[in-house]
Amino acid sequence: MLHHLAGKRIWICTLGCRSNQYEGEALANAFTEAEAILSDTPDCDAAVLVSCTVTSVADKKCRQMIGRVRRTSPGAIIVACGCWAQNLPEEEAQSLGIHLLVGNRKKQHVPFLLAQLFGDNSRRFSVCREDVLHSTEWDSLFLAKPLLHTRAFVKVQDGCNHFCTYCAIPYARGFPVSRSPDDVLKEIRSIVSSDCREVVLTGVHLGLYGEYGEISLAELVRKVSLVEGLRRLRFGSIEPLGIDDGLLETLAETHAFQPHLHIPLQSGSDRVLSLMNRGYSTAEYRDIVQRVRAFLGDDVHVSTDLLVGFPGEDERAFAETLAFLEECRFGKVHVFPFSPREGTKAFSLPGRVPPQELSSRSKRALETGEKLLLEYSARWIGRTVPVLLESVSSPESSDGAGWVFSGLSPSFLRVTGGGESGADPEFSAGDEILVRITGSRDDSLKGRLIQ
Repeated sequence: MLHHLAGKRIWICTLGCRSNQYEGEALANAFTEAEAILSDTPDCDAAVLVSCTVTSVADKKCRQMIGRVRRTSPGAIIVACGCWAQNLPEEEAQSLGIHLLVGNRKKQHVPFLLAQLFGDNSRRFSVCREDVLHSTEWDSLFLAKPLLHTRAFVKVQDGCNHFCTYCAIPYARGFPVSRSPDDVLKEIRSIVSSDCREVVLTGVHLGLYGEYGEISLAELVRKVSLVEGLRRLRFGSIEPLGIDDGLLETLAETHAFQPHLHIPLQSGSDRVLSLMNRGYSTAEYRDIVQRVRAFLGDDVHVSTDLLVGFPGEDERAFAETLAFLEECRFGKVHVFPFSPREGTKAFSLPGRVPPQELSSRSKRALETGEKLLLEYSARWIGRTVPVLLESVSSPESSDGAGWVFSGLSPSFLRVTGGGESGADPEFSAGDEILVRITGSRDDSLKGRLIQ
């Protein structure tokens, strides 16, 4: 049946988190294996949207992407899969022009189902979904090699049962499940053999890997670290309660692990954290960050997420949050204004912050985050760091001003620099080079190549 995909132009549009990024890239692998052609634009025979529903804005983007395909390629088959597709009413899906609706834990079936539609030259509406809240099924996608990124995202965990009061993801991603360690290792060996230097372990709630899996997350890291040829290992994001001393000790002993942990905070007010049902206090979070630095060193980059304007957050609670950001000495701070999600407890909570005040607080939080990132970045000035290149432009494509590069340091800071005018770069995306850091600006470091 998959032979019906041969020669078809497939556009994969991925929105949202790193787990989605993995799933989009794994689908790209499956399509290329079936001899389909990956399209860079919605000018295609079929479009596959790997959807996100983390906010109402994400839902809107999904609808916009569907509309974009319909305008660009009116005859294309449209597939929506993932979180938004999991709970989208069938009637609305059909009205939007979607032909195939595939929920979570079912994305492995997308290539076959799409091939069926091509095979019978049909545009009939089809649905492939299940009740993920009660499912322990693992979606057996496989990433043989990265096609869309210089780094490889490897999903090892799915689902969440924490139910923060503002979050719709548990209803879309379902009950926590963990991937077989043997399957993880098989995929990483394949990725590394394709000359990919960096692997990022991802999950919807990565810290639950050991709680709902065959082995602990620390044990998985130890096994992954033994894969021959693996140069860099990262985590995508890990919740505070997923971090213990056993995991930190393992990370400290793992040479390939890169010194960066993204640990969502959401609020620096104990009262607001309780309203959010986050499960920890500021004192517990502070202790976690201190232990991270004790095990991984003071140079470790601790980044975080902040949810501003949660119902009940008054000026005092917001001021406590800003002070806590300073106290924790974060690097990158991702700021999200509260967006009410129908179906969550927070949707009906009293004390919503007025839009103008929400905008003001978001701006102040961003300013604090920018200050903290500059302070963290400054410690690298004058030091030499290895940079994994994501892009290199030749003199011709940079108006004769010399070639320029952009990549990531081990601490997950963007580094940019370049070479002399008229000299061809000897490197390409995916290579690792040594760079002397000369300064910082905005959200990146500036540096020069060390010959």
